[in-house]
Amino acid sequence: QVQLVESGGGLVQPGGSLRLSCAASGSIDRINVMGWYRQAPGKQRELVATVTSGGNTNYADSVKGRFTISRDNAKNTVFLQMNSLKPEDTAVYYCNGNVRSVGYLYGRDYWGQGTQVTVSS
Repeated sequence: QVQLVESGGGLVQPGGSLRLSCAASGSIDRINVMGWYRQAPGKQRELVATVTSGGNTNYADSVKGRFTISRDNAKNTVFLQMNSLKPEDTAVYYCNGNVRSVGYLYGRDYWGQGTQVTVSS
């Protein structure tokens, strides 16, 4: 099996920064797309950013210019650098990875347990 474990959430003031990390472990052959999603209270989960194994990135309009996604393929880890944080960025942030396990032909999506990010003065 595969596990994704996030870290780096917390409480930050508006305008501040946080860096989230997510490490994948287990029976991994290849990780295709990795990404971050978030879910605020009373709202649906939404895409924040994704990055392919080749480094191509995609961002939600609401975070463009403020957030940066990156990954370390050798360590099966994805990062989210969040700058200029706003109260509306408050949410539980979830890591996602499309992982092909050893011995399997296709990948499947795995999710982390989520990490709380609160932006408040």
